[in-house]
Amino acid sequence: MIYQAGNYEVVVIGAGHAGCEAALASARMGCKTLLCTLSMEHIALMPCNPSIGGPAKAQLVREIDALGGEMAINIDKAQIQMRIINTGKGPAVQALRAQADKQEYYREMLKILLAQPNLDVLMAEIEDLEITQDRVGAVITKTGARFKCQAVVITSGTYLKGRIIIGDVIYDGGPGNQFPAQKLSASLLNNGIELGRFKTGTPPRINRRSVDFSKMTEQPGDERPLTFSFISPRINRPQLSCWLTHSTAQTHQIVMDNIDRAPMFTGVIKGRGPRYCPSFEDKVVRFSHKDAHQLFVEPEGRHTDEMYVQGLNTSLPEDVQMAVLKSIPGLENVRIMRTGYAIEYDYVPPAQLKLSLETKAIEGLFTAGQINGTSGYEEAAAQGLVAGINAALKVQEKEALVLKRNEAFIGVLIDDLVNKDIDEPYRLLTSRAEYRLLLRQDNADIRLTAKGREIGLVDDRRWQDFNSKMETLEKTKTLFQQNTFTPADLEATAFLKEKGSAPLKDRLSWWDLLKRPEIGVSDFENMNWINVLDEDIAEQIQIQSKYQGYIAKQQEQVKKFEKMENRRIPVEIDYDEVYGLANEARQRLKEVRPTSMGQASRITGVNPADINVLYIYLEKKRRN
Repeated sequence: MIYQAGNYEVVVIGAGHAGCEAALASARMGCKTLLCTLSMEHIALMPCNPSIGGPAKAQLVREIDALGGEMAINIDKAQIQMRIINTGKGPAVQALRAQADKQEYYREMLKILLAQPNLDVLMAEIEDLEITQDRVGAVITKTGARFKCQAVVITSGTYLKGRIIIGDVIYDGGPGNQFPAQKLSASLLNNGIELGRFKTGTPPRINRRSVDFSKMTEQPGDERPLTFSFISPRINRPQLSCWLTHSTAQTHQIVMDNIDRAPMFTGVIKGRGPRYCPSFEDKVVRFSHKDAHQLFVEPEGRHTDEMYVQGLNTSLPEDVQMAVLKSIPGLENVRIMRTGYAIEYDYVPPAQLKLSLETKAIEGLFTAGQINGTSGYEEAAAQGLVAGINAALKVQEKEALVLKRNEAFIGVLIDDLVNKDIDEPYRLLTSRAEYRLLLRQDNADIRLTAKGREIGLVDDRRWQDFNSKMETLEKTKTLFQQNTFTPADLEATAFLKEKGSAPLKDRLSWWDLLKRPEIGVSDFENMNWINVLDEDIAEQIQIQSKYQGYIAKQQEQVKKFEKMENRRIPVEIDYDEVYGLANEARQRLKEVRPTSMGQASRITGVNPADINVLYIYLEKKRRN
């Protein structure tokens, strides 16, 4: 029997990384919000890799932070190791990565959720959506509770009709043997939302005490304190090491000898898996010419013996998993604590979404995270934040927040999801961002804090700190641009000789001198030409000076991009009237309903010739 249980403005279904960000954003923007979770003990769960960050993902986390989200702050509290990766490359691809204490991450996020005004957390399974005249009006739980609402954000992760697969053992389940959500899929289908089927996987977890680390290479964290959040204090914490080992020819032979028992190759698994995070058996088959694959043994927390074997995602039978592990150097006497598995689940093909992450078919219904066909905690959290913001803005009858490709990696992520054909779990890569030199992890606050302030997620303290930083940055930049050295400056001449740098021929500003590869901000500090700068300020000065030419080129490209983005396409356009469009382009334009010529040009199946035809059509309409 259904009964009226409450009245909320926004209901968030699912309390993973997307759900937590969505619920917090909505509540912080003043909306009465309900967060529903299948399990109070698995909020902000990390069912796979015990880490946050990495290439492209670090940029997402920093952007979430700059907009006023929680992930960066939370991982700073729960991290057990941090380091910068890709330090030998340019700033566009350098990335911060943190190992997480999974239990600490959960506890800290739970504290924040329970303390948040305007937010209630409820353990309940949502089985049905109440839709009236194509608008969401309520959610209904398994126990019959009806919660009236104006907006719903579904962040169900991999729980929708989840199916666990380990060899020939198959059963219904969510990540980590939790209950799946069995009926919400039917409600979505009944209300006109198309669903697809994807698959992901996870490796076995092993007992630390059964590992021989002497046969592995240690991977320590950085000695200096690092943080994801722009407002987290820099604290020296004990760092736990990760360990590198490799598979062997024997490992690969074990896999091939049992390939007829691998669900990926027997047809048991129907869903498409992520290309950039393949199962180990898939790697062995696809890259048969390789003698070894890297495997990282990573701690899952400070107070557990569980360790994660990164690179060994598998759905092989349990006995084969054990044999594979024992063939790896350092794991000859290994003991498994959790078996690896694959999981299949329903997802919403994201072409059905607007750039705000609201569904086109149902007003007030938003989806975010793995339900949109993505992989990764960071991609999920970024979508959750945007969906939560836009759900609140919808309730408040305000314009949606849409981040462009030139503004944020979050913009690239959502733009790709809506406009591209997503036929496998999507993972954000730095190569997907054409303006990645502008969208670095170090300048996320400069790009996005003002937007976070405008929508109400950046509080007074953060805003004051940000403005103080910007003022200091501008003063320091002016200092470097206005001060100069001349060939007659003996101290500068001696310094350049010591650095192996070319002598001055004419007057040169500090700013231009800093462009030389061998000269750094620290040199100016060491020579007492300037006071020691805050680390963030020094980093910005160095990057902006050394990459000034490249940054200027990308800014010119952005101007051309914005011309296309500003060329609007009327919502009511009838693409059947546009003579000369290719059939595929016509179909895809009808499905996506782009709002600008720029967006139209990025839709899979729409070619430059189609864009030219559309442009001519719009020009004729405008003149008429």
